[in-house]
Amino acid sequence: MTKARSQISKKRKLKAKGNPASKKNLARDKGIMERIERKSATRTRKPAPRSKRASRLRPERRVLALVATRKGAWIYHGDAARKTWRVDGPHFLGHIVNHLALDPRDGKTLLAAAKTGHLGPTIFRSADFGQTWQEAERPPAFAKPADGQKGRVVDHTFWLTPGHASEPGAWYAGTSPQGLFRSEDGGLTWRPFSCVNDDPQYREWMGSVQDGTPDGPKLHSIIVDPRDPAHLYFAMSGGGVHESVDGGGNWKSLVQGLEVVEGFDPANVAFHDPHCVRLCPANPDRLYQQNHCGIYRIDRPANEWVRIGRTMPKRAGDIGFPMVAHPRDADTVWVFPMDGTAVWPRTSPDGLPSVYVTRNGGKTWKRLDSGLPKGQAWWTVKRQAMTADSQDPVGLFIGTTSGELWMSRDEGNRWACIARHLPEIYAVEVAEIR
Repeated sequence: MTKARSQISKKRKLKAKGNPASKKNLARDKGIMERIERKSATRTRKPAPRSKRASRLRPERRVLALVATRKGAWIYHGDAARKTWRVDGPHFLGHIVNHLALDPRDGKTLLAAAKTGHLGPTIFRSADFGQTWQEAERPPAFAKPADGQKGRVVDHTFWLTPGHASEPGAWYAGTSPQGLFRSEDGGLTWRPFSCVNDDPQYREWMGSVQDGTPDGPKLHSIIVDPRDPAHLYFAMSGGGVHESVDGGGNWKSLVQGLEVVEGFDPANVAFHDPHCVRLCPANPDRLYQQNHCGIYRIDRPANEWVRIGRTMPKRAGDIGFPMVAHPRDADTVWVFPMDGTAVWPRTSPDGLPSVYVTRNGGKTWKRLDSGLPKGQAWWTVKRQAMTADSQDPVGLFIGTTSGELWMSRDEGNRWACIARHLPEIYAVEVAEIR
């Protein structure tokens, strides 16, 4: 019984002496207070469910979908349930935006890799969720060549990766043609990083501008090991996968076990074409790769990739561009197959788009197409246009070459289109804010 209730009870006992009606009221009040105390004790003994207690203790996180397209960028703000979305945009209307990413270290800084008609390739920075933008003072650019040598010119910045959590302000950028750059001031100034851009061996593996993808060869999939800022990976199309354990001082190729197009020599790193490489947040020693020639997995410290895409249904095959790893389960990864027949039409197989998931590290795969078009959908998803949030259950996002943004709130079991009629989507990232 609380102190206040005890005092009330004492007062009523004094008034009740010699008064039968008061005695009845006292008995009634006593019974009421006893029932209140029993209910209070019951509530104390039955704690709220864990999820409800957790939601009261910490603010809900909202998900933002950052969409980069051939004609600008859009930001979609989701509610806490990820059911309704508010659109913000376009930003940079008419300009090619290859990548839009939020800095998870401060939760507010955005970088946009853009190719504008009048400024050429550049990077823009916003510290207020896109309300205002500042162009980089020194965007990525190759070093001036020595006298008598032919130099290279950056056509566009293709990939942006925030630096390690211990390095605020650090960012990495990959370009077309293949180049690796770093900023240490939040994206305002950029400089060539490491020896990669001008190393004779790497230049040989990079090939010429005509040797890469249709819209130019690219350096992509820049990965920073969350346990060690000096442990880095990157991939080149073409030119293979590469690793450094000393902060870029030295690099080694990581292509053993990977296949190449029939008739070419897999011993030549130049012939390797990784489309997308993902490190597992739940186990940083495991990486998955969607390659021009299949789906692979590697478990470090092993140096050989294992092709896990052979267990994909033959109807779908294991050719595609994007992939995304589960934030908490290293055995779960999602892919989006495309038609990989001889002419490479770069569309969904048979016009039937679907995501596939493995939940056992690639032993088996399951088709996830509920809600997606059931025919005549001749689009695909580019290597940066598929991503996941860290909610429970995980939310998945895909952006299509036909300008649609699709989302699943239950790890791919059911899909819904949350935006249509956008320009061709190049990249989709998610940001989670409080």
